[in-house]
Amino acid sequence: MPFGPVDPDFDLVAIERQQLERWDRLGLQEKARQLRAGGPPWVFYEGPPTANGRPGLHHVWARVFKDLYPRFRTMQGYQVPRKGGWDCHGLPVELAMEKELGLSSKADIEEFGVAAFNQRCRESVLRYVDDWTDLTRRAGVWIDTEDAYWTLDNDYIESVWWLVGQLWDAGLLYEGHRVSPYCARCGTALSSHELGQPDVYRDVTDPSVFVRFPLDATDGPAAGADLCVWTTTPWTLVSNVAACVGPDITYVRVPASAMGTSGRDLIMAGALVPEDALAEVTATFPGSDLVGLTYQRPFDLVDLPDDHPGDAWRVVADGFVSTTEGSGIVHLAPAFGEDDARIARAEGLPVVNPVGPDGAFLEGVGPWAGEFVKDADAGIVSALDDQGLLVRHVPYDHSYPHCWRCSTPLIYWAKTSWFVRTSERRDLLVDANETVNWQPPFIKHGRFGQWLANNVDWALSRDRFWGTPLPIWRCSDCEQDTCISSVAELAERSGTDVAGLDLHRPFVDEVTVACGSCGGEARRLPPVLDAWFDSGAMPSAQHHFPFAGRPGDPGDGLPGSFPADFICEAIDQTRGWFYSLLAIN
Repeated sequence: MPFGPVDPDFDLVAIERQQLERWDRLGLQEKARQLRAGGPPWVFYEGPPTANGRPGLHHVWARVFKDLYPRFRTMQGYQVPRKGGWDCHGLPVELAMEKELGLSSKADIEEFGVAAFNQRCRESVLRYVDDWTDLTRRAGVWIDTEDAYWTLDNDYIESVWWLVGQLWDAGLLYEGHRVSPYCARCGTALSSHELGQPDVYRDVTDPSVFVRFPLDATDGPAAGADLCVWTTTPWTLVSNVAACVGPDITYVRVPASAMGTSGRDLIMAGALVPEDALAEVTATFPGSDLVGLTYQRPFDLVDLPDDHPGDAWRVVADGFVSTTEGSGIVHLAPAFGEDDARIARAEGLPVVNPVGPDGAFLEGVGPWAGEFVKDADAGIVSALDDQGLLVRHVPYDHSYPHCWRCSTPLIYWAKTSWFVRTSERRDLLVDANETVNWQPPFIKHGRFGQWLANNVDWALSRDRFWGTPLPIWRCSDCEQDTCISSVAELAERSGTDVAGLDLHRPFVDEVTVACGSCGGEARRLPPVLDAWFDSGAMPSAQHHFPFAGRPGDPGDGLPGSFPADFICEAIDQTRGWFYSLLAIN
């Protein structure tokens, strides 16, 4: 039946206001809570929004969904806590403040002053809380914003430190030098679950090149020939240390003319030779026959490290090489690829890294010094052509990861980071997932289950400013590390009164502690924690656990608060908050 004409005197906003005022006058939300006191608990976790901007209509939808089921369970007689929360840390806050202040790099922030910058980040979060609270109220949602937890509070940070201490004591926290996805704009690594965020992988067109690596062989089927090596990252050729073949792949030697170019014969996988060139193959042999041969690298701009553990610019073999595309021969730059680094460790190859934290080539890298590596691709391809090493240059359409916060193309870059050994608990994570009632059900063994089955260690540290500080202090004398798990422990080890100290940078950085090994002075390491760790810590940290008591103990302030009976977020949180909740807890 069609609606009739709208009454011009109908004022929906006025009606809404009257209804909300009536609820407030009756104290309806508090009465509902009191009426269910002592009832069986039904635990709801509020996924904390980052209140560094005004909420939108989609936030109303999310809050309505969150409110529906707790309200229904309350009507059934359950006691349903509705504690709200605010996610206060992380790069989204920093990037918004950089934009507001006209800053464009970490160096700009340091010049501005870390204390002043972090204070502005704090203010930016506080600025919009009233807007979020008003939206929650106007939507009729009974989330308790009066008693909300804030991830920037010292009590919350202390609970997060305690959780980090538990990982430390269990041997699950370690510092590693690994190739990680890295955003040069933000100046920090990303974790694997950040790569699972929507719109991280984007369709792009990059250069792919087939490059000659002239072999030194003077006898055998490869004498006087060149390896035909394929890469989609020409900028990494500056750091080449080896060429990798598949040991069981069949390789062939073909005249350059058969490949539409000139010069010495080329060696590549037989399965990837164009059909019209197969008739001109002059030799066939397994990849294992190429292992150990040496070649001339394409660029000699970067010296090998003095302590490199083995010879470079030789052919090695590994099963990761395929014949699905390219030439069947992969160049290795261990500082810029996970497989490259793995093979380098096994083969004793050196690691050459002429790229700085800003993603630009360091001084000494020819005409590309100071240039962002991906911007240098065109010049590098041109140089290969000038040297007679370019066999073919073709556009390559593929899906490439970008920073989910600032949209900068990521690079894989060898750096020191702190990791949680989540891969060691993969089976436990998979088993825990079996106890979860997922809606829709296909997420359980699909998007989430597959993610858990392929779990890798969590890159936990961030080289940034506005976040929970990593609670690791390192001795300047013996380099022994100490993990601080509480404010009381920090006071005891430092011998200072830290009551009331802002636990953020730079204030906590100024506190030194005594080394437990040699008695020397230990200083906190600069990184902060991944903000996803903050949000995943909320089941305990929202109650200042364990400093306010332990779950199940009388009067501990945490009765029936773990685990959750219900959480409800958008699908992007599958590999975000849902994962960090499961992994931490």
